[in-house]
Parts: sequence; C-alpha cells; structure tokens
Amino acid sequence: MQSSNPHILNIGLFSSELDRYDAVIDVRSPAEFALDHIPGALNYPVLNNEERAEIGSLYKQESPFAAKKLGAALVARNIAMHLENSLLDFPREWRPLIYCWRGGERSGAFTHILNRIGWKAMQLEGGYQGFRRTVIDDLEKSSKEFSFQVICGMTGSGKTRILQDLKSLGAQILDLEALAIHRGSVLGSEPNIEQPTQKGFETNLWNALRSLDSSKIVFVESESKKVGGLHIPDSLMESIRNSQCIELRASVATRVSWLLQDYHHFLSDTENFKQKLALLTSRYGKIQIEKWSAAIDANQFDALVQELLEVHYDPAYQSSIKRNFPKYDENNFVALENDSDSAFMDSARMLLEKAGDFK
Repeated sequence: MQSSNPHILNIGLFSSELDRYDAVIDVRSPAEFALDHIPGALNYPVLNNEERAEIGSLYKQESPFAAKKLGAALVARNIAMHLENSLLDFPREWRPLIYCWRGGERSGAFTHILNRIGWKAMQLEGGYQGFRRTVIDDLEKSSKEFSFQVICGMTGSGKTRILQDLKSLGAQILDLEALAIHRGSVLGSEPNIEQPTQKGFETNLWNALRSLDSSKIVFVESESKKVGGLHIPDSLMESIRNSQCIELRASVATRVSWLLQDYHHFLSDTENFKQKLALLTSRYGKIQIEKWSAAIDANQFDALVQELLEVHYDPAYQSSIKRNFPKYDENNFVALENDSDSAFMDSARMLLEKAGDFK
C-alpha cells in the first residue's frame, strides 16, 4: 500500500477524523462484521461468507493467481450490486470511509470505484486490524487519563438505575453492564439478547470513552473483572478499583422490591429462572436448589429473592468489596429511601454532592 495514496486515511488520524465522514463502510464478510466492527459501520460485503471461503480454498489448493481472478469477478459483481441497491441516491459530496480486514484488496477496490465515479471515498490504512490496534492503545491510554467515581452497593440497591439518573443530571457515566449487555450475576443475562464478542465489548468501551471528557469525573458501578462472559480490560479494571467509592445503601425490603421490578422477566419465564438457579447447584447442593425451585412454582418471589440476597449475594459482596476496592469506606454512603423515581433522583443528587468532595 502506498502511503502517498491520497485516498488512504492514515491510521494515526483515525480517531480524530472518524466523525467527519458521512458513512463508514465495512466491506468484509457478514461473519467478520458480526464479530466486531467500527461503531455505526454499514456492512456492504464484497465477498459473502461462502465466497470468501471459496477464494481462500482456491488460493491454497490451486494458486494465488486463480484465486485473484475469481475474486476479482466476485468483488466486481458485489460492488455493482451495492451501487445499484444502496448507493445511487447519495450526492457527489458524500464522503465515506471504507475498510476491510487489513486495508488491502477488498477495501481498495471499493474505494477506487467510488472515487472513479466522483465520490470522495477514503480507505482506512490497516483496515480492521489497524482499528483494533487503535482500540487497544486508546483503552490503555484512557485508563490512565480518566478519573472514576465508583458506586458500590449490594445487589438490588439500584446502582445501574442510579447511573442513569446521574446522567440525566449532567454527570458523565460509564455503564459497563449496558455495554456488555449483561447485569453481572448468574441471573444477569438479558432475555433474548446475546452478549457481544470480547472484541465487540472492547469496541463498545472505546466508543463510550471517546465521547467523554477526561478532565471530569466519570461515575461507574463496582464490578467484578468479568461481566457475564466478558472480561473488563485489566488496565481499566485496575484504574476503577483504585478509585474513590461511595456506597448506595438500601433496606432489604427496598432491594427486594426493586429486584422484582428490574428482573420482572423471570416472573413470567419461571422455567428460565429455575434453570439459572440450577447453575448454583455445585455451591449450594441439589436439595437447596429444589427448595428454591419450589418457591418459584408457588409464586413466593418476595421470600425467595430475600433469601437469595441473604444467602448468596450479600455474603459475596461483603467478602469482595474491601478486597477489590481499597478505597472503599463503609461510612461513606448515600441512602436510598425506597425504589420510587423521586427517591432515586434524591440519592443521585446526594451522590453528586459527595463526589464533589473528592475533586
């Protein structure tokens, strides 16, 4: 690739230039796109999954020349299809950024044709691999640049909800559970929604942090190193765990009430509820799991949730919070009076006031 090519965006300029493009086009196969992609990118593959596999086999089994001949025919055909079906209505001033796996033939062909038509298309140097290196480097850098305010609290105290109220009050937040599409416990998977891949999660983190001001505090919920099946990058986790903590504290009754609202899907999908609790069999034994399943069948949800808090969640929180968050102070807390909207907002305001003491 010629660095002097005027239609190539230097990867070092990617972060600062990204928002100036009218569209980002990922020309990789749908399978590659599904694993991870630049946020907001449109997938216009120049080779679909089957075609990409076919070209790869031809390259290895026959010759690179044979693969390039067939590949060129398929790429030309697919680019023509995208032009006819998706791109004809864009004006001459339209400016897309195009990338493939390494910033090579696939994105090069698409960029060349669009520029020959008259659009101001650019090809990303290094392609997805260059973008991936940017994500890793920027996350490492952000971990050192940002100042976090950690909201601690036992399960059901409404930490995730309070983040949204803080945001509505103008505070900066990093909602790790929303980015991971998981609530961070054995019951935390979202119904009918898969978590992103690890790379996709890291891309989500990168995209969230790039929208924040590193000179201002960012509120974040206390988390373990993993959110569902996803791992929070070590450098970011270390920075969060060494940050100031404020605990959001609520009564058991308030926590039970809030959890029944927040996890309402388990009340209607009781078989799923029982299957999730069965994952704890090795820890609590078959007899205990059967008792909890019987409580579900009997619709004894209030009593069951309270027992789960007292037996499972609260001991786990108490044993880990001081070990993992050295600046945790049990005397530094804000009380949540109940699970009403007004109570959450009052607590959010108190959290903002307390956080100001650490500036």
